[in-house]
Amino acid sequence: MATTETPIRLPPGPKGTPLFGLAFQVLRDPLATLVRLARQYGDIVCIRVFKQYRILLNLPEYIEQVSIVQHAKFHKSTLTKDVTERLLGQGLLISEGDFWRRQRRLAQPAFHRSRIVEYGATMVECADKHSSAWRDGEVRDMAQEMMAMTLDIAVRTLFGTTLSGQAANVGHSLGFLMRYSLRKARSPLKVPESWPTPNNRRAQRETEFLDSLVYRIIAERQKEEASGAPNPHNDLLAMLMSAMDEDGTQMTPKQLRDETMTLFLAGHETTALTLSWTWYLLGENPQAEARLYEELREVLGGRAPQVADLERLPYLKAVISEVLRLYPAAYTIARTSIAPCTIGGYDFPVDTTFVMSQWVMHRDARYFDDPEAFRPERWLDGLENRLPAGAYFPFGDGPRRCIGQGFALLELGLVVARVAQHFRFKLVRGHPVVPEPLVTLRAKYGIKMTIHARP
Repeated sequence: MATTETPIRLPPGPKGTPLFGLAFQVLRDPLATLVRLARQYGDIVCIRVFKQYRILLNLPEYIEQVSIVQHAKFHKSTLTKDVTERLLGQGLLISEGDFWRRQRRLAQPAFHRSRIVEYGATMVECADKHSSAWRDGEVRDMAQEMMAMTLDIAVRTLFGTTLSGQAANVGHSLGFLMRYSLRKARSPLKVPESWPTPNNRRAQRETEFLDSLVYRIIAERQKEEASGAPNPHNDLLAMLMSAMDEDGTQMTPKQLRDETMTLFLAGHETTALTLSWTWYLLGENPQAEARLYEELREVLGGRAPQVADLERLPYLKAVISEVLRLYPAAYTIARTSIAPCTIGGYDFPVDTTFVMSQWVMHRDARYFDDPEAFRPERWLDGLENRLPAGAYFPFGDGPRRCIGQGFALLELGLVVARVAQHFRFKLVRGHPVVPEPLVTLRAKYGIKMTIHARP
């Protein structure tokens, strides 16, 4: 990463303290700090953290340069890799170069629309099964509820199985490892993972638990195939295991583990967060909630939603787009240059890190009227098609756009439609809802809501 001693012309930005720069402000409140810097210093900002600097891009044109136009000059940032590598290995999220391109080719068929629509019925079934335990008037943490629901969906669609009581353990393991990795990556004091500290020992145990789960399912599937018995599975794991590259090779067990763990995390963590933010925003905006229910009643008439129905539910789609705008699960993207580049009239050397924040851009009044307000109707007149690339990118953009975008949008649409047919939710009075920017954008204290069953 470029240092402050590099003799180049830098964009404007705050100096911060002599030794630490803006490190403590970023650590204390990264979301508010990024917004403040963007509004105060403009479209391209130099942020000094310790003796390093990062370049914050706040103009769609600049973001498009990094994500699309000059994408070959950038890799995922060191921080991104430090935070996710323990859990995801060399999965699609962080692998690079020829290896990433090969893995993307192998995984792509599993995400063709003709394949993912087959999971629609399972998604609705899981939503029904999980919500059947809810009772009118009770209080539940919708962040936890959505984590459990989407974990069930992810395991059934990805592995063709269930976790049989392991859901809570998986959720706790993932949560701990994300917090552990982020704290470790952000800390100026690097404690080696080999040191037997309590946190290091627990991180090792949680990683081994998740690895054993994934490897066991892969081994069981391979044993089935080796037996010569007919293969009844039609899930993502089956697609990944049977995928063959142009040279006739397939994924190794380690590659399978990394890709399935990546999809496992992305397929339940980020979707669960978006769903929990959806119930929070609808609960705080009863007019929008009522309009959504009326659309569902008119189009579905009480029956369960199907994949084909989503095209006839424009307000549902608008609600999801607005939730992704205000509370994107991926709230920042960082890229590090592997070749010299020019952005915004500034020449940057190799190893310069650029930060592009969905949280900042999605709240920019130049592109969104009344940007802090929850207004799903803003999407009903084709806004998404009018926005410049880089103004709205909840799934990233360019070649590294999330491969599971179609899967996630399908799940979001079907689950919101099904649950909203039977329930509405109201935030518990006095409960603080505070965004916590970890690896993903979580609710720091959960989202405790009172459940109201519809008559």
